Amino acid sequence: MIKIIGITDENKVDTDIAINNANFAQYKWFWVDFNEPTAEEVKHLTDTFHFHPLAVEDCVQTLQRPKLDYYDDYTFYVTHKISETADEVIKEELDSFVGDNFIVTFHLSASKEVDQIRNRLLYCKNIEEWDSYYILYEILDKIVDNYFPLINKIEDELLEIEDVIQNDSTDDVIDHLFDIRHRLLLFRQTVNPMRDLLYRMLNSRHLGGIKSRREYFSDIHDNLLKVTELITSNREVTTDMRDSYLSMVSHQSNNLMKTLTIMTSIFSPLTLISGIYGMNFKHMAILQWEYGYYAVMGLMLIIGVLMYLWIKRKD
Repeated sequence: MIKIIGITDENKVDTDIAINNANFAQYKWFWVDFNEPTAEEVKHLTDTFHFHPLAVEDCVQTLQRPKLDYYDDYTFYVTHKISETADEVIKEELDSFVGDNFIVTFHLSASKEVDQIRNRLLYCKNIEEWDSYYILYEILDKIVDNYFPLINKIEDELLEIEDVIQNDSTDDVIDHLFDIRHRLLLFRQTVNPMRDLLYRMLNSRHLGGIKSRREYFSDIHDNLLKVTELITSNREVTTDMRDSYLSMVSHQSNNLMKTLTIMTSIFSPLTLISGIYGMNFKHMAILQWEYGYYAVMGLMLIIGVLMYLWIKRKD
C-alpha cells in the first residue's frame, strides 16, 4: 500500500492523492509511505521518483546496516527498529529518502512508528512547523523511544531471575540468562550502528535540514547513548548472574560429591569385610563359631562409627 500526504502552500493537508497521476509539484512538500509494498508498487521508486538503483536495491534487500548515502537532491537513510512478538524480538528495516520538499519512507513490514507520526500529522494544528526533516526526526525519535520499554522489560526479567537464584536454583535459569544475553546482543547490533548514524548526521556538512534542527537530533543521539549504556550494564549483570549461578551449582555439586565420598569412605571397609566372608572357602576364621555373625556385625558397626567420628573430626 502506498499512502501519500501532500502539504499545500496554504498549509492544507491533502490525502486524496493517487501515485499514478499525482502532481507533486503543486505541494510545498509531501510524504509518500510505501507500506508493505508489492513488486509493482516498488517500481514507483525508480519510475516515478527516479531514485538511484543502488538505493532501491538496499530497500528491497532487507537488514542493510544503518547508514546514509548522499545523492544529488536527496539523502537516503537506512534505519533499524525493533519489535517484539510473543516468541521473539525482531529487527526490522525502515528506509527513508529525504529531500528539501519531500520524504519517502519504505518498509516491508507494518510500522507502528510511521502510523503514529502519520496520525499526528493529519490532526496537528501547527502544520506550518512540519517539513520533510521534521518527519524524519519524529520517526527516528519514535524508533529510539521504543527501545526503552524492551530494555526495561529485560531489567525486570533479570530481577526475577535474581530472586529465583537466591531462593531456589532451577535448571532453566541458565537458559533464560542466555536468551536475555542473545536479545541484548541483538539490541547492541541495532543500537550501535544507529548511534553512529546519528553522529554522522549531526556532523555532516551536507544536511541543512538537520542543522536547522540540531537540538532535536542531538536529543535522539543522547537517547541512543543511554540505551547503549543500559545494554552494556545489563550484559554485565547477566555475566555476573551467570557466574554466580554456575558457582552456586558448582558448590552444590561439591557438597553432593562430599556426601557421596563420606558414604563411600565409611562403607568401603565394611564392604571389604562382607566381601571376604562372602567367599566360599571351607576353612575360614570364626566361620564355624556360634557367635561369629554377631562378632563380625559388631566389628563392622565399630569400624563404621570410628570412620564417621574420624571424618567429622577432619571436618
